Amino acid sequence: MSALPVIVAMGGINAAGRTSFNQGFRRVVLDALPLAQRQETLLGLASLMNLVSDEQGQLVSQDGVAISADNVEAQLGEQILAGTLIRRIEERFFDVDATHSHQKLVAQASAPISFTTRKRQLPEPLPSNWQVTELEKGQVEVTICGDFEIKHDSYRDNPIKAAGQLPTGFEPSLMYNSRYQPRGLQATIFAASDAIHASGLDWQKVMNSVEPDQIGTYSASVAGQVNSEGLGGLFKARLQGDRVSTKQLALGLNTMSTDFINAYVTGNVGTTFTTSGACATFLYNLRAAVHDIKAGRTRVAIVASSECAIEPEIIEGFGNMGALANDENLKKLDGSDQVDYRRTSRPFGENCGFTIGEGAQVTILMDDALALELGADILGSVPDVFVNADGFKKSITAPGPGNYITMAKAVALAQAIVGDEAISERSFILAHGSSTPQNRVTESAIYDRIATAYGINDWPVVAPKAFVGHTIAPASGDQLAFALGVFSDNIMPGVTTIDKVADDVFSERLNISLEHYQCAPQDVAFINSKGFGGNNATAPVLSPSVTKRMLAARHGDAAIAAHEVAYKETAVQQQAYFEQAQRGEFSLIYRFGEGLIDENAISFDTEQMQIPGFDKPVRLDIANPYSDMTK
Repeated sequence: MSALPVIVAMGGINAAGRTSFNQGFRRVVLDALPLAQRQETLLGLASLMNLVSDEQGQLVSQDGVAISADNVEAQLGEQILAGTLIRRIEERFFDVDATHSHQKLVAQASAPISFTTRKRQLPEPLPSNWQVTELEKGQVEVTICGDFEIKHDSYRDNPIKAAGQLPTGFEPSLMYNSRYQPRGLQATIFAASDAIHASGLDWQKVMNSVEPDQIGTYSASVAGQVNSEGLGGLFKARLQGDRVSTKQLALGLNTMSTDFINAYVTGNVGTTFTTSGACATFLYNLRAAVHDIKAGRTRVAIVASSECAIEPEIIEGFGNMGALANDENLKKLDGSDQVDYRRTSRPFGENCGFTIGEGAQVTILMDDALALELGADILGSVPDVFVNADGFKKSITAPGPGNYITMAKAVALAQAIVGDEAISERSFILAHGSSTPQNRVTESAIYDRIATAYGINDWPVVAPKAFVGHTIAPASGDQLAFALGVFSDNIMPGVTTIDKVADDVFSERLNISLEHYQCAPQDVAFINSKGFGGNNATAPVLSPSVTKRMLAARHGDAAIAAHEVAYKETAVQQQAYFEQAQRGEFSLIYRFGEGLIDENAISFDTEQMQIPGFDKPVRLDIANPYSDMTK
């Protein structure tokens, strides 16, 4: 009997805002929300963006003027909307109209050229046509004869000008002592804190409820931390005449989102796991966590991913591959000299490339027994995650057959659990939907053929990248956040950035709506990812109602009743955090140098090991799994 991995919390940040309590999802479907939820969502965004703050219980704007929650939209609504979702890249990243670079210049001097400089600034070795004369006080005179090469500052008009940026004014570095950490790690700290607080559970109690090695963190980035504080600065430093710092290499690694959660947020001593699978990275890590929970190796899993790669070099790399939507191609599509930077990502429509985004997503899972015992919120469950490669390839970035396998197996498993009717009537797809011409054809063909096989008509397809861009590593985490939003609010997001579904999309059996709409309660969501290199993954996610029915069938009415009683306290704590977050008080968890374990205080014998700070021991009475082979 396999344990069921239950989702008990989710937190994070992307261009739509905060993930917890479906706030980012609600920003996307804002126009379809009831008035109270709309006002609530806008207030949360205003606090996140530092447009309002709480002063002695009074909500005030940036200029110190009192403002009521129901007036936030009237006074700040336009600014909030303009500062969220995909939009023109802001100058806090770089100037897209004058992107800084170095231009190489080779010159021929018709006469000797002389200049003075400090001796310590001379290159080693000296170019052969440089003559150096020493002057006073460490100065030298340099004379150059003949040809020479210099690199000088240059600025170019960047052809790619849009991205899914974190909300304007949101600065995680100011929320804790970030110590010059890369932006992706700052976002990770925020996302992990958001998830833990949103769970409503006391984290120390959670850790003491299981053996220390039954907790795991599963997380990764793809590019790593490419900001100047990480690998981006490391690779450029010497070529720009700067020094490499002591932190850039270590903090730049793609394992750091895992390491930071362990070392500074949870204090985990259990499983630590990092795997990258291009755009499917979040699902790859989710798969490892789900398999560990099902096998009983892990009882609490923190699954995460982060990527903050809105950097000129990354954008140029994707752009030169023809993968990103650029101004020239967007103008051709629209037949206009102007570009609507809100609509650069157009999944399943007439499109010309994806739009890069930034974000971090964290979800917390528990086995079904522990979730009930602790009175955790039941947000859904993940029975499995399927991963398959593409076989032989001509182009390493091209799509292939692996995604047929992952989608088909995910639907087959879901059908076995919930039945034919639920699949045909109450399931939907969170598409990879990258917004490239090739993806819209190949991905829709997969869905169409599977729908035909299972007799599905009007299968809803949701494309989160239309709103938040392609965040690369956490992209499927963005999709999971949307799935939980649909389960909660019964609103199916449309692809509102397209005018019509492209003619070459296989849409006969699909429902790719151009508008958000109210939907019936859903039972299953399929999170799909098609990553560069043949990294395909699909996860069936069961709704809270389906999950609760399964829990009742396994554990009985008494366990469910006990859970309902325990959840009352959890709900109180969840509401308390929600109200704090609405006022901009996020209480980021960052335990730098706190709670260090004295290794000399670890005690153990052949049966168990006791680690300071943990109530339960690590068991060492391990049975021989190969007893039939070692008799």
